[in-house]
Amino acid sequence: MWVEVQQFPTMFIECGKVGAIAEDKSGERIYGTGGLCVTGEYQHTLDSKGRLSIPARLREDLGNVFYVTLSMDKCLSAYSAESWQSFSDKVNEMPYVKQRKMRPLFAYAAKCELDAQGRILLPQNLRDFAGLTKNVTVVGCNNHAEFWDSASWNEIYIKETTPENIAAVMEELEF
Repeated sequence: MWVEVQQFPTMFIECGKVGAIAEDKSGERIYGTGGLCVTGEYQHTLDSKGRLSIPARLREDLGNVFYVTLSMDKCLSAYSAESWQSFSDKVNEMPYVKQRKMRPLFAYAAKCELDAQGRILLPQNLRDFAGLTKNVTVVGCNNHAEFWDSASWNEIYIKETTPENIAAVMEELEF
């Protein structure tokens, strides 16, 4: 059963999944879920070969094959194949001049496959971008996961998780 959320008439919740309502070219409503809500915080360590263990819960969300790329922050973003395709489709719809602005995200993107132990190999250029050397915090961020240097994440965490900041964000986003 689809339940429309009152504050956001273009959003709905179905069995705990958040989705969106859009209109196709004929004006008919289309309902869909991203099917993905990546949550949680996990502490892991890069091994000497640059492999990162992906938490079992996130393996379910991201799948056996997913994409890792640069982020707007000094971290990496990991997208399921489905989310990456949706992102890529959105970029394809942009005029070429705007597509070029997205070039770094595609140039540095790595298609990662889980090995038998649930690890991925993070390319050196991505590790360098995010400053990942040893301790990594994996953070769920709705439709993707983020890989942070643990010390950098701790600084962000301290700033973002004050009651005052959470209240200000909720107010700004009209929740």
